[in-house]
Amino acid sequence: MRVGVVCGAYHRDEVERMLEVVKQRAEVHDVELVEVVWVPGAFEVPLACNRLLEAGLDGVVTLGILERGETQHGQVIGGSVTSALLVLQLQHDRPIGLGIIGPGVTPEQVEPRLVPHAAAALEAVVAMHR
Repeated sequence: MRVGVVCGAYHRDEVERMLEVVKQRAEVHDVELVEVVWVPGAFEVPLACNRLLEAGLDGVVTLGILERGETQHGQVIGGSVTSALLVLQLQHDRPIGLGIIGPGVTPEQVEPRLVPHAAAALEAVVAMHR
């Protein structure tokens, strides 16, 4: 199984930790991580996923964080990104693992979610591929 990973760079330190979890889980499942793509933020994730799926990968894992802000911006982006990722899964008939924490997560809520969200995103891709 050949998988790509799309990482939002806005919270790079935390997302790099999530990426390490995905790499560890990929080894356990004999998944080849073919490409890791860093994008500026969550809004760019669907385009990068589409490109990886068009390149023939078996699935994509997405990693990122959408923190709570003072406006509804994160909610709008989160809903738009999730909808776009659902459409891409159906168009390509290949799984996309949602490892984006939020929207609306507080800084205190990020840390305990890093490992479980990253692991679950890879596990979902593996389960849906098989």
